Amino acid sequence: MPKKETTGKTLRVTLVRSAIGYSKDQKRTVLALGLHRLHQTVEHKDNPALRGMLNKIIHLLKIEE
Repeated sequence: MPKKETTGKTLRVTLVRSAIGYSKDQKRTVLALGLHRLHQTVEHKDNPALRGMLNKIIHLLKIEE
């Protein structure tokens, strides 16, 4: 069975809450997404690995498709 991957779709991810007070693992996930400051927005191609990262810190983000 081939991997499911949405082609050509991008997600805009914005950091709306600080990672201060959360676990190191969650802080590292924020940095791995390329987010350094509050209200910073980055775009990533949609794939299952990205979705897993977003689900881990969904409480800190705003996501637009």
